[in-house]
Amino acid sequence: MTTQPDTSTDAVAGTTADASTSRPGGLSSAVGAGSTAGTQVSGSSGHSWGPPASALPPEPAPPAAAPGSGEPEEPFFRRAWRGRPEDPRWARPALLGLLLATAVLYLYNLSASGYANSFYSAAVQAGSQSWKAFFFGSLDSANAITVDKPPASLWPMALSVRIFGLSSWAILVPEVLMGVATVGVLYAAVRRRFSPAAGLIAGAVFALTPVAALMFRFNNPDAMLALLMTVTVYCVIRGLEDGRTKWLVWAGVAVGFAFLAKTLQAFLILPPLAVLYAVCAPVRLRKRFAQLGLSAVAMVVAGGWWVAIVELWPASSRPYIGGSQNNSFLELTFGYNGLGRINGDETGSVGGGGGGGGGTGQWGETGWDRMFNSEIGSQISWLLPAALILLVAGIVLTRRAKRTDLARGSFLAWGGALLMTTLVFSYMAGIFHQYYTVALAPYIAAVIGMGATVLWEERGRVWASLTLAGAVTASAAWGYVLLNRTSDYLPWLKWLVLVGGLAGALGLIFAGRLGRRLALAAVALSFVTAVAGPTAYTLSTVNTGHTGSIVTAGPSGASMMGGGPGGGGGGMRGGFPGGGQNQQNGNGTTQNGQQGGGMGRPPTGGTGGFPGGNQQGNGNTQGQNQQGGMPGGGTGDGGMGGGGGGVGGLLNGATVSSKARTLLSKNADDYTWAAAAVGSQNSASYQLATGKPVMAIGGFNGTDPSPTLAQFKKYVTDGKVHYFISGGGMGGGGNSATTSSSSRISSWVTANFKKVTVGSATFYDLTQPTSGS
Repeated sequence: MTTQPDTSTDAVAGTTADASTSRPGGLSSAVGAGSTAGTQVSGSSGHSWGPPASALPPEPAPPAAAPGSGEPEEPFFRRAWRGRPEDPRWARPALLGLLLATAVLYLYNLSASGYANSFYSAAVQAGSQSWKAFFFGSLDSANAITVDKPPASLWPMALSVRIFGLSSWAILVPEVLMGVATVGVLYAAVRRRFSPAAGLIAGAVFALTPVAALMFRFNNPDAMLALLMTVTVYCVIRGLEDGRTKWLVWAGVAVGFAFLAKTLQAFLILPPLAVLYAVCAPVRLRKRFAQLGLSAVAMVVAGGWWVAIVELWPASSRPYIGGSQNNSFLELTFGYNGLGRINGDETGSVGGGGGGGGGTGQWGETGWDRMFNSEIGSQISWLLPAALILLVAGIVLTRRAKRTDLARGSFLAWGGALLMTTLVFSYMAGIFHQYYTVALAPYIAAVIGMGATVLWEERGRVWASLTLAGAVTASAAWGYVLLNRTSDYLPWLKWLVLVGGLAGALGLIFAGRLGRRLALAAVALSFVTAVAGPTAYTLSTVNTGHTGSIVTAGPSGASMMGGGPGGGGGGMRGGFPGGGQNQQNGNGTTQNGQQGGGMGRPPTGGTGGFPGGNQQGNGNTQGQNQQGGMPGGGTGDGGMGGGGGGVGGLLNGATVSSKARTLLSKNADDYTWAAAAVGSQNSASYQLATGKPVMAIGGFNGTDPSPTLAQFKKYVTDGKVHYFISGGGMGGGGNSATTSSSSRISSWVTANFKKVTVGSATFYDLTQPTSGS
């Protein structure tokens, strides 16, 4: 009796043995397991756990018409729906369905976040009004100061607002599209060597990662960075496949443009990718190094052209570089946004450096387990243990492969990017926020997709099935731990994840003995329970608006460091130096990280309050899970001048009343700036509410030495600024609250100009000096 090949359950892997071994760097040659290509899947080779199920192989797809063959080519839409001829018929519809589902998920309830991070939304608004502000990334259209990042991430949003007008949707939809594009690139990268199913698993895991659902619905630079880093790895893998120079050039372009999104973080994955290509590319050694050199040139050109223009542009005719101490983008890049993030020495930051080497600083604990702790774990680490197990298994499976094997190269590319970024994040002592971990999401997803399908193909080996079951068990156990940290949120889910995961793992151990339906059931149960926890957190994330500077994914209480959904201030473990804590109660109440309401909503009329939406009342706070205070901090009234209604803190904007908006808008066109305020979040809220330029004194933290007191006096004398908005809080960063430029300006204004009170907000009319001034 002749035993048929076990192809019945290879639909899970998305390929038959012939399809698998025909891909570049086929697994059969890499494993050297003794299976015969085209006659037996690797899962039925070696030490089989039982006879494979009998089934006929799937009918091969008809070959595509060759160019110039005279045969009519299929219409574009049919090819787009059908996909590659060698793929199963379900592959392309499944991909399109995944992309559509991701778009729907990320677009749901999008306007609830209002203007999201008003700091960047104000810059987007300015860029839609002024091409100069667009180019420099200025916070206001009068170009007083820039954001503390390069402007690339702002450009798509600014173009959208220029076309569709200022609204929450116009700002955030480009971010959603970046998320959908990331899923597509992940699929393309993983599918090339492995299978459509592997690509679909990777895309789904990424889309359902809580921090990804957060940041691809938010307007921080991290969304563009994650997309471009995924494109970079894809290009390197294409280069490893065929050795063509163009892929290395495109990889360099992607990294260069990523630098213009978030500076040096774009370079984290360069060392492992460069070493990988130098060792494993299918071309001569000399050509490999030449290609890497061309890639470096492309990177410098793609990222350096803007830097060169800014550095050569006369400082007197461009905005001040926000975040810098000497008006230099290079100083910002290598200081505040560079080495300062690693060692904690960040001049102009809101506090001193954190603790390195396992210490505890104001930005949380550092150490090897940082990605798993109570502050970070629920954002990104759901499948991180499984990814590490599958990464090791994938490398072991391909250990005997030839140097240029693409399967091993793919594991090393995605795994190297994952390990390098995780290592840096785990030990950086400077500013670190939970949402930074979105950079890890594509790498984890890719390793999960590749590793799961490869081990499934090798399930006939005892160690492979046990390893796959071990990865599922690790996901179930860790999911239980993470869900137990928020025991009040869906308390039944942790037991479902644990029990379901263990049952699925047990089924995977005996997958070689089970029939087709039971084997597929074990796979489905394992996948569903693995993603159940992150899916629940993702659904909670998209169901809640998020505003302010520091946001976290998941239900309230999911991250001790963060302010919870919509929370910003609570994320800093207490108040800023001298500024008290940040989420302020009153009409726009915010407690436990929930959004406040109030005036100043974006034109969409979304359910969330105006960005920040959290500043009303006396400046007292009740942030979620706040612990202690930052240096010089403590609970107390808000910083300079109290501020009252409408005055924002360093991390959240202000709720702008209709009367305040009317006051600032009156005769605003007669001035260069309708008003000036300390801190970018504070100024941004008024600018977004009025549509008029508002100067951010001292930049984001209020610590940048711009403008100086002398410069501000000249602006007032020349009639360029109408009002000064009291309050807003003052940052630390080594600058004394009594000697910083913003403090001196505030003292001079309060002593020499007429106070105007609107509700509980205080303004100073800079055209009305007090008597004797």
